[in-house]
Amino acid sequence: MKIELTRHKVHNEFAKKVELISGQNLFACYQCGNCTAGCPVAFAMEVGPHEVIRYTLLGLEEEALGVNTFWLCASCLQCTSRCPKGIDIARVMDALRSVVLRKKERKDHIQIPEFPEGFLERLPQIAFVSGFRKFLS
Repeated sequence: MKIELTRHKVHNEFAKKVELISGQNLFACYQCGNCTAGCPVAFAMEVGPHEVIRYTLLGLEEEALGVNTFWLCASCLQCTSRCPKGIDIARVMDALRSVVLRKKERKDHIQIPEFPEGFLERLPQIAFVSGFRKFLS
């Protein structure tokens, strides 16, 4: 597949939305593959977590949301513990699930910009995940 890189494609709305929901800087990912190498369910994934992040950054929304990777993610945090850049990849996977569910329902119950500054960084991940799942209907 040939991908044409442009400034517009790299700074795309899809990547911004995933970053906003997850609270993570996807541009910090330099595609080392440690997340995929340590993932206990990577063998069943169509593409690795690092590849889903790359699709997202390239604005390939259909490709990123069309794989089973984020649905199979067990949120075990093995990927997060292995990431040399400190990206919470489990949060990114959950954000991708949220994007799909919000598209289906066409509802955005939670307004992330209304959270106080620094709130997402201090919030335990389980509370973050539970909260979003609770308000996605």
